[in-house]
Amino acid sequence: MGVLLLFNGGFMLLSALVSLLTKDGVTFELTLSAFSVLFLGVFIMLLSRNHTKQIQKKEGYLIVSFGWILMSLSGMLPYLFTGVISDVSGAFFETMSGYTTTGSSILTDIESVPKGVLFWRSTTHWIGGMGIIVLAIAILPLLGIGGMQLFSAEAPGLSSDKLHPRITDTAKRLWFIYVGYTLAETILLSVAGMSLFDAVNHAMSTISTGGFSTKNTSISYWNDTPVIQYIITFFMLIAGTNFVLSYFAFTGKIKKIFRDQEFRYFMTFIGLATLLVSCVLYFQVDLTKSSFNHPQIFGTIESSFRHAFFQIVAVITTTGFVTSDFTAWTPFLTILFFGLMFMGGSAGSTSGGIKGVRHILMIKSGFLEFKRALHPNAIIQPRYNGSILKEEIIHNVYAFFILYMLSFIFGALIFSALGLDFQSAIGVAASSLGNIGPALGNFGPLFSYSELPLLGKWWASFLMLLGRLELFTVLILFTPFFWKKR
Repeated sequence: MGVLLLFNGGFMLLSALVSLLTKDGVTFELTLSAFSVLFLGVFIMLLSRNHTKQIQKKEGYLIVSFGWILMSLSGMLPYLFTGVISDVSGAFFETMSGYTTTGSSILTDIESVPKGVLFWRSTTHWIGGMGIIVLAIAILPLLGIGGMQLFSAEAPGLSSDKLHPRITDTAKRLWFIYVGYTLAETILLSVAGMSLFDAVNHAMSTISTGGFSTKNTSISYWNDTPVIQYIITFFMLIAGTNFVLSYFAFTGKIKKIFRDQEFRYFMTFIGLATLLVSCVLYFQVDLTKSSFNHPQIFGTIESSFRHAFFQIVAVITTTGFVTSDFTAWTPFLTILFFGLMFMGGSAGSTSGGIKGVRHILMIKSGFLEFKRALHPNAIIQPRYNGSILKEEIIHNVYAFFILYMLSFIFGALIFSALGLDFQSAIGVAASSLGNIGPALGNFGPLFSYSELPLLGKWWASFLMLLGRLELFTVLILFTPFFWKKR
């Protein structure tokens, strides 16, 4: 916990430096936030320096869950100290949305926010993108604490690939790739016409599949610069795929990438969905009515393809950037994009949602049930990437899907009880649980979450955390047997 707070405080100091360089007038407040968090981190580390440094699975779950909450509580200080967000519920919502890479925001005029605070806002995405705990476990071994339990709690997905047998080295390699992608996108966006400040912020938001922008109209601000939107789409795709595949690409193991079933299905689905939406946009939609009033020649094949491609990738990878209000296109496309909110990117990526591999395994298992019905005595075993899967993995997938849908239904019920209409309630529930950002109804791409009731902000924050840690890590804390002594 102390190490996590030191990371938080260090990045706040970096935000204070940005504030100083841009002369936005909040350097003192950001510096005060940084030293407050650093002091608390050092205090916690000193307080626990003589404790037994042995982490088992239970401790791993607790540290991950409470670590995210502690980071969000400390991370909201820059908003409160600068007065950008004056209430605790709003500041916590914005911070949790940042760390969980959801991208939902209560800010109504983003462009008036001091640049140091905007940088901090994007930094919360960047920290949370690869995982606060994965960042920390490269340091924890120095304290004599092993990181395997933390990694399994932070990334409880199905991917068993490891870049290196030592989990610390795995974390370091992942972060090298993560930082490299961020720098590459920053350079490309700067060359394409973005200011350096905007490029850095959008690169951090893209690689983390977050969605915070420095502009009120998100990426629609650059509708007259298609190359910027294509660059962001490309990096959203990269961030939404398994980072292990990126490692394979950099080490020349290209064949492994195309052998990966999840990658093939992921790209094929995006291609087919883009083709479908492009056709609907070209023949049925006047994009000028949903483009945030930014001038551009619409109605062309290129613009229809670009907006379709961008929005499909943004929703599936749970990034949440927008170039147009997709809820204003057609009822068919609104329902389609609502369905895409339940897709998610690849396992081992920075995106949220159910994840592609789970959908693949559920579909495969469904077809195998047809075979078992025809051949009841046959031994039929599910396979993935050429390997036979254990039954417990299939059971885990089914359990996750059932819990996910129950969480969505219960989440929507709570929002409706708090006064949200049907469309807004199901939209906010799906968006928060899937870490997507824009929702439906009164909380669609055109609107912020400022009108969400006070209790609604806290409930949405819980759903963001629940979805980001893939349900089990959080929900297991509410089971009685977790707290029983062995």
